[in-house]
Amino acid sequence: MRKVKRAWVYAALTALAGLAVGQSYTLRFNHVLGPNHPYHAGFLSWAERVEQRTNGNLKILVFHSSQLGIEEDIIEQLRQGVPLGQNTDGARLGNYVRELGVFNGPYFVDDYNSVERLATLPIVQGWIERLAQQYGIRVLCFNWVQGYRHFMTNRPVRRPEDLKGLRIRTPPAPVWQESVRALGATPVALPFGEIYSALQQRAIDGVELVYANVPDMSLWEVLRYINETKHFLLINFQIVGEAWYQRLPANYRQILREECVRAGRETSLRIAREEGQIRELAKQRGMTVVTDVDLAAFRRAAETAYQRLGLKTVRDALYQALKR
Repeated sequence: MRKVKRAWVYAALTALAGLAVGQSYTLRFNHVLGPNHPYHAGFLSWAERVEQRTNGNLKILVFHSSQLGIEEDIIEQLRQGVPLGQNTDGARLGNYVRELGVFNGPYFVDDYNSVERLATLPIVQGWIERLAQQYGIRVLCFNWVQGYRHFMTNRPVRRPEDLKGLRIRTPPAPVWQESVRALGATPVALPFGEIYSALQQRAIDGVELVYANVPDMSLWEVLRYINETKHFLLINFQIVGEAWYQRLPANYRQILREECVRAGRETSLRIAREEGQIRELAKQRGMTVVTDVDLAAFRRAAETAYQRLGLKTVRDALYQALKR
């Protein structure tokens, strides 16, 4: 009788602690980047550590190059409880919670430390919870930073006027579209995987991407100029479905978040270290890096995007919170 009672008490305590003895979980994680991009290695590291810390009971299977589908479709599937994850951005999440779009506004923040500080702000955590409770999207972390996005074209760009008439591939979300339009270009919404062929066929005149995308996509084969406009510091969010997330034991949820933050920090710092090497490689492959960009003119132009999107008040409130 005592053994039975002890077993019952142990089972009850285990359940209260959120532990699932013997139960296993698998998350299929999708991203649009290639297998040689630093993010892919970072996601694999995240997966390995999660599996180790859960004794193999929580596995993350990482799929590069949109192997599971395009980003918008994956987000809708995970909202329905499908065990999928996606690397995404504030612009796309802004389709659900408008305020999160500010994270991909032009010239929003300039350094990695600001990104990590944003994660601690109560106002931001409130948006994250609203995203989970109202829209079924759970943000695990958002400290993955790919670096600055620049306009990459076949003619030099130094001022917003130089972008006039250029069709620039832009992700299909209002924040991206309005920002690129405000900076002077004509935005063209295309999935990430179609960029190279669209450039080959001249369906678009250029892109706005980070340095790490250049070797990953061999962009030196189809573009001549990297114009250092630094118009976005690309902040990425790692998301899963809230319904699937809540089915995990509590300690697994914590491990998933902790290792996401850890891998994000390591990967972001790696990208920052390697950017100079990629810059030199691009020059060796024939690309010209335009450095005498009128950043003040681009910053002034960017204000139009915040006005059109109704995000200026949101941005300014975050600036005030960061100063405290």
